[in-house]
Amino acid sequence: MNFQQTELTQQVAHTAKDFAQQHIKPYVMEWDESQEFPLQIFKAMGALGLMGVLVPEQYGGSGMGYFEYSAAIQEVAKVCGSIGLSLAAHNSLCTGHILAFGNEEQKRKYLPKLASCEYLGAWGLTEANTGSDAGNMRTTAVKDGDHWVLNGTKCWITHGKTGDVAVVVCRTGEPRTRDNCTAFIVERGTPGFSAGKKENKLGMRASETAEMIFDNCRIPDTQRMGEIGSGFKQSMKVLDGGRISIAALSLGIAKGAYEASLQYAQERHQFDQPIANFQGISFKLADMATEIAAAELLINQACYLKNNGLPVTKEAAMAKYYASEIAVKVSTDAVQIFGGYGYTKDFPVEKFYRDSKLCTIGEGTSEIQKIVISREALR
Repeated sequence: MNFQQTELTQQVAHTAKDFAQQHIKPYVMEWDESQEFPLQIFKAMGALGLMGVLVPEQYGGSGMGYFEYSAAIQEVAKVCGSIGLSLAAHNSLCTGHILAFGNEEQKRKYLPKLASCEYLGAWGLTEANTGSDAGNMRTTAVKDGDHWVLNGTKCWITHGKTGDVAVVVCRTGEPRTRDNCTAFIVERGTPGFSAGKKENKLGMRASETAEMIFDNCRIPDTQRMGEIGSGFKQSMKVLDGGRISIAALSLGIAKGAYEASLQYAQERHQFDQPIANFQGISFKLADMATEIAAAELLINQACYLKNNGLPVTKEAAMAKYYASEIAVKVSTDAVQIFGGYGYTKDFPVEKFYRDSKLCTIGEGTSEIQKIVISREALR
């Protein structure tokens, strides 16, 4: 496996970095405090090709691979985890699901608009009583002639309120059976489809998280993706790619916290010398650098396998599990290095600290990743 960055990957990283510094960094705390979802930022990223990184050019996308995708998410997340999270969710979940499992008509209808961010995407799997236990979902889709009628509520949905189009996984069979779910594409404005409660979160506050409510929402069978009963299997495949996204998001947050700490430790003086000279600080920086390097290698391995169409379930889970836990650890150490200043909103590390925790929960908790990894290892 060759993980040396190509010129294309470097160009994508440079583009994302420049954009984040110019258009995101000046407003990070303003958006965080107000919980504003800055839709205009995503429209601008769509114009740069960052909202359809993995979408082939024939469908209006950038036609790139997972190394470029990971690089883009990292550079954005180094500045703001919230924007990185929404970038990842749009690309890997809604857009990724349609790309992987939509028919040709569905791809041509939705992918160009998603890749340009004319449409913002949402993806609905989780419910209030079925987080990790997604196979026991209660949102149903009942066949009625050549239509389906959807009823239920999805929660913790990124872009659940603002998203223009959502991929929704609904129960179409008996609970807890292997083939009991089916995926559908539902457009905002469809009668019976509305937004519910927007969550007031600890971190990732500029990334919109809200309920999606379906009340006798009637859609034609042409909005169904794949065979009836294939929705859960599709979702698990989508989550393989999604976990690489969250791993990259985690790595970006960790890098942001580390780089801020490295600079601060050399500028902050105590006892007439930089605090970086003290072993207690320098050893924290050494641990941070090592853990970030290890997470990056796991992510690169998963990207390589995904790009080459090889099985990636175990490696994606490993990357997501390790990188997300490292994001929490590195950002925690960053706050400690900053001391009292790290606990204030005048410095960036308190936000990295708050944002990092979501990475150990979203798209499968760390505990679920361990189940996936151990199951694959024991095959």
